[in-house]
Amino acid sequence: MSVVVVTWGLEAEDLESAIGEPATLARKLGGDVRLVILGSAPEAAARVAGRFGIRKIERIGAGSLDEFRPDAYVAALAEYAKRDAPRAWIFAQTFDARLVVPRLAGRLGIGCAMNVMDVTLEAGTPLATCAAFGGDTRVVYRLSASEPVIFSLNANAVVPAFVSEDGVVGVEDLGFDVSAVKERIRLVERPEAAVGPRLEHAQIVVAGGRGLGSKENFRLVEELAAALGGMAGASRPIVDDGWAKPAQQVGLTGKITKPALYVAAGISGASQHVVGCAAAKRLVAINTDSSAAIFRYAHYGVVGNCLEMLPALTEAARKSK
Repeated sequence: MSVVVVTWGLEAEDLESAIGEPATLARKLGGDVRLVILGSAPEAAARVAGRFGIRKIERIGAGSLDEFRPDAYVAALAEYAKRDAPRAWIFAQTFDARLVVPRLAGRLGIGCAMNVMDVTLEAGTPLATCAAFGGDTRVVYRLSASEPVIFSLNANAVVPAFVSEDGVVGVEDLGFDVSAVKERIRLVERPEAAVGPRLEHAQIVVAGGRGLGSKENFRLVEELAAALGGMAGASRPIVDDGWAKPAQQVGLTGKITKPALYVAAGISGASQHVVGCAAAKRLVAINTDSSAAIFRYAHYGVVGNCLEMLPALTEAARKSK
């Protein structure tokens, strides 16, 4: 039995999470774990894959599939299934994966589970625990033990676990030709790419929510983030209101962060936001409401007005330098 981890658009700084999280889940299912890469990948991918117990890398369309093409990706993976039908497919759930996984399941006529948090085996039958209702609850799906299945794994749901400190696997290029596949959705205007540091890579994040009271007060978040050498984040409501930029949004529909320190100022703690900061090593919450949900996840909590706390923390941070 083979279990295939599928990925694309790999960047050097994301390798351990992009490969490690789904590979760690794949090992729980047993069998031969392989990595299928659509398009090109950094050279370090072979070393990282080996450390996570992957036996082999198979690459499809290096160069020709570097740009995200969902219809071509589905066609290429459908061809792969004809060549070597895996028992299970595992994808790291991203916005792009949401466009590929259901289509691939439909093309292959197999089941898929989205928003996966964990998978266990019960007498050989896979049980997928998935987030539901925006992350507010969990649902368990019992999947077929005799048919292939696709799992789309939520970010931060699994802690990547190394198998060895050193290991390099071979890379085989597969010659599937999907050049004739036409994309049903045409890119009319390319969004402006963000430049500079990325929020999801920041080691310190200070995020603000509705408790800031106004757009003008978001500067307090930015000032503390700068004083700490971090980046400013925001909850979805204030991004929707135009107080912060979309690139600063943290949560289920924004950035998934894993900082050493996350400061949540004036954020209530809705599950959709917590998804984006739950992996922080230290989460500090500031809120006037002592019963706010954010305190359930915080390592440290301050019941107080963030408009008073943020300037005081900024001053203390500046003096400590």
